Formats: sequence, structure tokens, C-alpha cells
Amino acid sequence: MDNFAAIDFETANYERSSVCSVGVVIVRDGEIVDTFYSLIQPEPNYYNYRCSMVHGLCREDTENAPVFPDVWAQIEPMIEGLPLVAHNRPFDEGCLRAVFRVYQMDCPDYEFLDTLWASRRLLPDLPNHQLDTVAAACGFLMENHHHALADAEACAWIARELL
Repeated sequence: MDNFAAIDFETANYERSSVCSVGVVIVRDGEIVDTFYSLIQPEPNYYNYRCSMVHGLCREDTENAPVFPDVWAQIEPMIEGLPLVAHNRPFDEGCLRAVFRVYQMDCPDYEFLDTLWASRRLLPDLPNHQLDTVAAACGFLMENHHHALADAEACAWIARELL
């Protein structure tokens, strides 16, 4: 697959709508041509301790961040016409649909592909299929796991190798 947008969300709490950061990597003709990262004011706006421990973000990090509709207005033109790719598609697609619902925005019917599913099918002998494990198996060393842009970059690398 030569043209796609890899996307990753981090959430502030267990509500899928509580996206607090997003990373997007645009791939055209098999090459990364653009990246985007933004903090987002989550909705609902509270942080669960467990989520903060995973990604390192807290309320102070996003209290002056833009709301999702403002961030998506920047992302939407970048991804127009591209399939979206995520590692564990149900999570990221679920976040996208939930936050669109919260803000009463019409959610386009994006085509979503899943590198987790592909890795389970094509790399069955890995000890696990977590993003960092699959990325390493595909030749990509992650340095900042659970940062939305780093995760999107790893996902893009995996997608170029497996999809």
C-alpha cells in the first residue's frame, strides 16, 4: 500500500471520546511526506491515573490545548481521500467516532485498516503483537512509545511493510 494516513489517539480516561492527543503520518507513493501532532482538550475533561501513567499526559498539559473540532479541521484536508491505518483499529476508530458524536459532527465513512490484525496474520510467531514488538520485527525501533506521533510513525512503518 503506497498511499495512506496512519493515525493514533491517546485518551485521558476510559471514555473513547476523551482524546487528549493525536498523531498523523501521511504516506504517499510509499514515502512519509507529512506529519501532524496536537494535544487536545479531552471530553470529558479529566484524567484517569492509569491513562496518564501510560502516555505521560495530564490535565496541565492540555488545559490550553484546542478542542477536537479545531484540531480535526487541520487534519481533515491532510487525510482527504486516504485510507486510515491504525494499530488496533477498533480503539482508534472507536475514539474517532466517539469524539465526532460528542461534538455532534458528521463522521465520514473513513476506510480503516489495521496493522495489528495484519501482524497477527503475517507474523504469527512474534511473542506478542504490541506496537513496539511488531515495529521492531519490521525494522523500526520505537523511542517514545505511547506518544501519539511516535505511535503513528511506527504504524506507518508497519503498514508499508505488511499491507
